Amino acid sequence: MTSIILDEEFPTLKKVPIEPYDIKYSSWLPLSFKLLIDSFRIWRVIKKEKKQLEVIVKEHHISVVISDNRFGLYHSNIECVYITHQLNIQGGWLSFMANKIHLHYIKKFNQVWVPDFEEFNKSLAGLLSRNPGLRNVTYIGPLCRLTPSQTIIEDLDYLFLLSGPEPQRTILETVFFQIVAKSNKSICIVRGSNIPHAFKSNSSISVINYPSSNQLSNLMQRAKTIVCRSGYSSLMDLTAFKKRKIVLIPTLGQQEQEYLADYWEKTFQAKIVLQKNLNDIRLD
Repeated sequence: MTSIILDEEFPTLKKVPIEPYDIKYSSWLPLSFKLLIDSFRIWRVIKKEKKQLEVIVKEHHISVVISDNRFGLYHSNIECVYITHQLNIQGGWLSFMANKIHLHYIKKFNQVWVPDFEEFNKSLAGLLSRNPGLRNVTYIGPLCRLTPSQTIIEDLDYLFLLSGPEPQRTILETVFFQIVAKSNKSICIVRGSNIPHAFKSNSSISVINYPSSNQLSNLMQRAKTIVCRSGYSSLMDLTAFKKRKIVLIPTLGQQEQEYLADYWEKTFQAKIVLQKNLNDIRLD
């Protein structure tokens, strides 16, 4: 998904592949336990990306590195910036250890950019993006690659956005298809996957795999209600489009999304529906 977006947004920019952390969600284990199990493999990837960056900097004469939550992309001889909205991880009983590890890497960077509002009463991430003990932190405001328009009419009843790692993405997709099949509302499902599916679109229900930025912007603008995961990128998009009728489905076992969903329910009046209760949704 990321490579498709980069190719669309920056078609002429040189791209160098780096091994992904490849974090996969369990269908039943909390993410904190899954990360513990995968910790040694992830540590090896961090070591590899650190060495790869040294080669990239030398070969391409890089003078600044901006790392989007990649722990190993720092270099001692050039300016390095780390982007994250998680300065204070909300991870249940593992929060203390997770924050110690995260801060260990954050402090290797010259600057930290936080895509959130500096004023706490406007914050999209709540306590996640606050850590008064960190220096060189700059709040750069929410980021969104989409472009809202004020001239589009809200003629789409529901927009369902599917995102995130497997198997949770497919689990959610299966339930979404069951829900919309019973409805006569105008609905669009954005899958974020090119894996074939068996759902048959009709005049009122459409399924799109990978919409362009313009397509997705149009759909976001047209939607009266948006149903999606409570991942931070999705929340920043919702903010850009000033959407107020929102249904958030936190990914099962991911404490960050659970915290964000709860925070958005209290702060922005979003509605939370737990994944186990999805079959009870009625599209009014």
